[in-house]
Order: sequence, then C-alpha cells, then structure tokens
Amino acid sequence: MQILIEEYNPEWVIQFEKIKEKLAKALLGINVEIEHIGSTSIQNLAAKPIIDVDIVYFDNSDFGDIKKGLESLGYFHNGNQGIEGREVFKRTGNDEILDRITHHLYVCKADSEELRRHIAFRNYLQKHEVARSFYQSLKYKIAEEANQNKKLYAEMKELKAKSFIDYIIEVSSIYR
Repeated sequence: MQILIEEYNPEWVIQFEKIKEKLAKALLGINVEIEHIGSTSIQNLAAKPIIDVDIVYFDNSDFGDIKKGLESLGYFHNGNQGIEGREVFKRTGNDEILDRITHHLYVCKADSEELRRHIAFRNYLQKHEVARSFYQSLKYKIAEEANQNKKLYAEMKELKAKSFIDYIIEVSSIYR
C-alpha cells in the first residue's frame, strides 16, 4: 500500500520552480504572480506529494488571456468546483514537466478570499513550528484513519482539519 503522506521533501520547491517557469513563459506579458501554496510549500511539513499552485491576477480583463495561455500548455478550465474565488485548471496535454510533476493549478483574483486563506495558512505555518507540527500530526492521523485512501482522506480532512485551518487563518489575520 502506498503511503499517502510523505515526509517533507526539498525537491518540492524545485518542482514548483519548474512548473512556475513553464507557466510564466505561457503568461508572459500578463500581470500575474505565481504562488506555491499548500503543504508542499511549507518547509519541514509532511504532505501529499502534490504541488499546489495559485496564479494570481489583478485585473478581471486578464482572466481570458490567462485562460488562453494555460490552454496553450494543455490545461482546460474546470470551473471553481464549488469554491468562490478559485478557478481550477486541469491538464490534457503531454509535457515533460507539467505531466510528470503532480500538481493542482488554481487561478485566483488578487482580492479573493480563497487566495487570502491560502497565503495566510501557508505563511503562518512557515513561521510557527508548533502549529506546523500539530497540523502534520493531524494529517498523519487522518491518513491512517482513512487507511491511506486518497478520496476518504480528502473527505475526512475536510471534516477533521477544517476547524484547525480556520483557526490558523483567523489568528494569522490578527497578527499580520
């Protein structure tokens, strides 16, 4: 059985940089920032080995150009999947980097609540070892309870980790 959560791997930062480079070339000339978010972006935090990426844009009129640029790389727009302020892009292409590095790609408006949550949670855990350690233990426990099943893990994490995540985001907004 494959283990769902892996110990922190510094290779994740390198993988993000490779993805970012490809995305930046396709979006050249569009005012965007590309952020590494999620557990793989937090040093010394165990995670599912999936790189989470937010493309941040500032002007609503740029979304169409971003979509076209991503389509040129083999992505397709998959809606917001029920989360306002976060547009999901999936892959259909055949690329030596983008199809070999497992990743999730989101496009967020700079003032979206979901982007604020992503950044606040990441930044807080990067700076606070006790919170990072607690979250890691929680993730390992949920993975064990889910018997390493990805789908069940995602459902259980939504239930069992949501209050912790919400608390960290609230605390981070107080102590900016």
